[in-house]
Amino acid sequence: MASEMMKWPYLPMMDTFKNEMNKLFDTFSGTGGEASFRGWIPPLDVSETKENVIVKAEIPGVDPQEINISIKDDILTIKGEKKGEKEEKGKNYHFIERRYGSFARSVSLPASVKYEQTKAEYKNGILVITLPKQEKEEAKKIQVTVS
Repeated sequence: MASEMMKWPYLPMMDTFKNEMNKLFDTFSGTGGEASFRGWIPPLDVSETKENVIVKAEIPGVDPQEINISIKDDILTIKGEKKGEKEEKGKNYHFIERRYGSFARSVSLPASVKYEQTKAEYKNGILVITLPKQEKEEAKKIQVTVS
């Protein structure tokens, strides 16, 4: 009995589980599967100076007129769409790595900002959003009265 190998009945299920996990990771990383056709997520850099919060988004190929920027509750949201090129007849692609489609990216700002003074500039595929910081309010002391 010790020399007999037992068959493990769960082996086919493990292979299915592995395939499902691979699909899940592909969806989050955007490296393949259905996620490749759903859109893309532009990379961001968020930095802070004494006066400003600066957000840089890498969004080449996006029409600046179609970029939508909003701020609510100190959360910055950038939305837009990178439109795909028209299919050319007679051209056989060997692979396509560039991403197209709608995107939305939200980031929590590290400081409260003056929304009305925010500036956005787009140059060479980089969107730079400069958000002036609000002055911090000093803690107000409240006098306790004794009755």
